[in-house]
Amino acid sequence: MAKRVLTTESGAPVADNQNSATAGVGGPILLQDQHLLEKLARFNRERIPERVVHARGSGAYGYFEVTDDVTGFTSADFLSSVGKRTETFLRFSTVADSLGGADAVRDPRGFALKFYTDEGNYDLVGNNTPVFFIKDPIKFPDFIHSQKRDPFTGKQEPDNVWDFWAHAPEATHQVTWLMGDRGIPASYRHMNGYGSHTYQWTNAEGEAFFVKYHFKTNQGVRSLSADQAAELVGKDANSHQTDLLQAIERGVNPSWTLYVQVMPAAEAADYRFNPFDLTKVWPHSDYPLRRVGRLVLDRNPDNVFAEVEQAAFSPNNFVPGIGPSPDKMLQGRLFAYADAHRYRLGVNHTHLPVNAPRTAVVDNYGRDGLHATRNGSRHDKNYEPNSYAGPAQTDAALAAPLAVHGWTGTHEAPAHAKDDDFFQAGELFRLMSEDEKGRLVANIAGGLSQVTRDDVIEKNLAHFHAADADYGKRVEEAVRALRED
Repeated sequence: MAKRVLTTESGAPVADNQNSATAGVGGPILLQDQHLLEKLARFNRERIPERVVHARGSGAYGYFEVTDDVTGFTSADFLSSVGKRTETFLRFSTVADSLGGADAVRDPRGFALKFYTDEGNYDLVGNNTPVFFIKDPIKFPDFIHSQKRDPFTGKQEPDNVWDFWAHAPEATHQVTWLMGDRGIPASYRHMNGYGSHTYQWTNAEGEAFFVKYHFKTNQGVRSLSADQAAELVGKDANSHQTDLLQAIERGVNPSWTLYVQVMPAAEAADYRFNPFDLTKVWPHSDYPLRRVGRLVLDRNPDNVFAEVEQAAFSPNNFVPGIGPSPDKMLQGRLFAYADAHRYRLGVNHTHLPVNAPRTAVVDNYGRDGLHATRNGSRHDKNYEPNSYAGPAQTDAALAAPLAVHGWTGTHEAPAHAKDDDFFQAGELFRLMSEDEKGRLVANIAGGLSQVTRDDVIEKNLAHFHAADADYGKRVEEAVRALRED
């Protein structure tokens, strides 16, 4: 086997990679040492802007296999036949902390899945919870600012966290999820994933349905207590990354079963909850889970930076048969996610191997920009329409149109029969065992008792009282006891 030769970026062989060129023995370094200058300049530019949220992540490749017929609901080709397999890439993440943060912390987990389908990439961007803290994207930057490091202290502040939640009563449902037993998953393998948003499926006849995605872990749900998590962070801050990597390397391939809830589009207007409100769930008694298929992870990335850090997911990457709904948070993310990647990775981030389609052919008029690798030839025009047999539109919509009416302006979400900010949080609390309730209350009180302003504490306590009288009473007593110590 021929010996590999170290080269510069331009391909020239490197004579000495151990010593810089100097003006004589022991003299100053020479500006003409091209290899040294190139090496240092490249090193200075190795980092790219980290994600504002979901910065700390892990990922793996796998496949999705259809196990049940869902062609009555969607014409999506990758779901068209039982047994059909599609390559996937799944990125897990924490939400609030930075790239160097620990894995075993109390935080929602991102569950971002890319299907490399024959009709183009389909991205499903979700979390390990079926709901979220807010329901309008205009509040998202403020929410994230409240959860991130304080500009003055440089650390996450309970005053900021709970002050925002005090003024966002719709967050009560997600706070109950986050502070409950599932707030710290034992590993990425032992948690569910949810599309969280409401999406639209359209079948071959043009009938529209609204759907919610549920990926149920086949390893069983396992979580950590606050004490267990603190101990694990001290031993291995990269615990979830370590677990996922080692499991797949051993051939213990994690899997999830995908279920969907399906709502005929005509039922949305009169449903008791707003079906497009990200702070609400659809009770399974109303819309039971329907099994769709199986997701399996079986291959680790060879390079974390190239394949996990540069992986770009956007919920506006749809395929025929799947489209958006009027979910306001989803609508905001249709822009924000893709724009974040244009900022972090450049306008041609879709050319990167982890983001490029596998079998679908990309053929459009996008040209130029940083790192362009697909610019066409002398025979390709960069405008449309043209007389040179360039790619043309299909006139076939990806999904059914959504009816709109009314006046433009800023509007609160329409109220449905059971639409308040507390009912579902109370329902979740009442489903818990006594032990689960005790841990939930202790977790909430541990954070809320650190808040320095009495009015912020009182506002938050009012939310828990509104969700369930016993819930509020327990939290209030626990907070009072901690503050009196």
